[in-house]
Formats: sequence, C-alpha cells, structure tokens
Amino acid sequence: MTDDTATGEAHAADELDPQVRPVVDEAARLGLPEWSALSVESARRIEDELFGPTDPPTVARVSEVAIDGPGGDMPLRVYHPAPDRELPALCFFHGGLWALGTLDSIDEVCRRLARRANRVVVSVDYRLAPEHPFPAGLEDCVAAVEWVGEHGAGVGADPTRLAVGGTSAGGNLAAATCLYTRAFGGPSLEGQLLLYPMLDSGLDAPSLDERADGPLLTRRDVVWAYDTYLRSPVDRHNPFVSPLRADSLAGVPPALVVTAGFDPLRDEGAAYARALAEAGVPTRHDHEPAMPHGFLSLADDVDVADEAFDRVAAVLRDGFEY
Repeated sequence: MTDDTATGEAHAADELDPQVRPVVDEAARLGLPEWSALSVESARRIEDELFGPTDPPTVARVSEVAIDGPGGDMPLRVYHPAPDRELPALCFFHGGLWALGTLDSIDEVCRRLARRANRVVVSVDYRLAPEHPFPAGLEDCVAAVEWVGEHGAGVGADPTRLAVGGTSAGGNLAAATCLYTRAFGGPSLEGQLLLYPMLDSGLDAPSLDERADGPLLTRRDVVWAYDTYLRSPVDRHNPFVSPLRADSLAGVPPALVVTAGFDPLRDEGAAYARALAEAGVPTRHDHEPAMPHGFLSLADDVDVADEAFDRVAAVLRDGFEY
C-alpha cells in the first residue's frame, strides 16, 4: 500500500497480486463478457449472481425500510453493529456503472464496513439508468442523506456524524452529493469515502488506455456507462457528473480516496485526491498498486484487500481526522 496523502502519483505494480490472479482466471474460464457487451438486463442478472451475498458477515441488526424518494418509494437497508447505542452513520451507494447493482450486490461490503468501522451503514437502492438517467440517481442519494440527517436517530444513527461513500459509480454519486449539498444545503457531512470512483466523463486519463482491457473493468465499460447514464452530451460538462471538472472543490468534506494500480479509473481517482488537497480539503489517498478495480469486495480471499479494508474502517472510526 502507498499512502500518497493526496500528493503522489498512482502507479501499477509489474503484476497483479498473486491472490487476485485466480479470481481473474476464473472469470476468463467462465467466459464472462464485458459489461458493455451485454444487455442491461443480462448484465444486472450476472452482477447479482457474482456479487450477491453467499456467507455474509453477521451484523447485530439489519433492517429494511423505504422512504419517500424523488421517484416514489426508495428502499434502504440499514446495518447496525450495536443496536443498543447511537452510532455515527455512513450513507453508502453501490457501484455498477449507474445501470447495475442492488442492495444485495453490495451487502457483504456494507456488513464489513458496519462491523469494522462501528458505524450504522445505510445502503441506498437508488434508481438506475437507462430507465432513470442523470440526475435521478443523484437525486435519490441526496434524498437518502437528507433523510438520515433528519430521521437517522430513529434507526440508531447519529445524524450529527454522517458521512457518505460508495464504490465506482457509487463513489461518483458520493462525491457529487458532497458538491450538491455544498451548493444547495443539507446535512453537515463528516467525510466522503470514495472507493475507486468514476469522476471524469472526459475519458482522457492515461490509465483508461493503459488498463483499457481490465481486468474486471474495461475502458469500453466506462464509455458505455456514461453513454447509458447521461441524457445528452451536455451533461458531460456538469460537475455533478464529472466532479473532477468542478470549478472549485473548496469546502467539501474531508476525503479518503482509494485507488488500484490495475484499474482504468486509477488516474482520475489520484487526480481528484490531489485536487481536493490543493483546494484545502483534508484528504488521504490510499493506493494499492497490485490490485484491480473493485478489490475491496475480495477481502475474504485477498490479504492485501483485507488489510486495505481495515485501513478504510479506521478512517471511518476516526471520523476522517487527518
């Protein structure tokens, strides 16, 4: 692991971590196509089959609720590791290229976060593209954050200590939520947890070419994601789509940005961490040179991923105090 403290350059190791190689080889053996080569419905089904919970870690209380979202009922799943106490909260947004993903597909990650960080994790089932293009997903995430800020005590969450976070496209939504609440108001946010986030629709980061063929995520997938998510090319210039292109990042919450060497999104994550730090935002950048996109989901089988998960949890426990 390298902790660049938001000033260094991210890079890739010479080879994937040997404990990751079997995962990549198994995907190749199964002949799994790239996400962008599938229909949306087929991709959703395969993603749920691959990432749905198998033997999930136990959390003291897991509850299902629904709130009035901008598009109607919006399901939330609340993980509370110690229901007899009010704990800090994390609103968490799953990945899936804005078109895939469910509460189940991110279930194990949310359980580990709740247990290791000793936080109430509120997982958000936001609306997906292409049926619901930008800004529907972002509106749902903002609504969930506002709900926790107002009603979090009812599920055992401390609304005065509320962070946001997400993986991949969910990391984009977390960063955009921070920009949105800065611009339009909302609950005070303690921090933002950006795990291998998508941050720039310009698609010109060197790692998108260097790691164009993955593993586990390709440049073609990223291009497809933006084409699926956006209403028109005009949206590409919106900072709530491309937080890296925002005029200013000053005043957003402290951040932890996690990147991976073999991830096409590596360089935009590193660039965002630098931009945050240059704007005066307390920022930590944790980079794993031998890991692929999505590696924290491999914590059960990959030692480096498990250790990285512990560091993420420590930042949450410490309240993003650097």
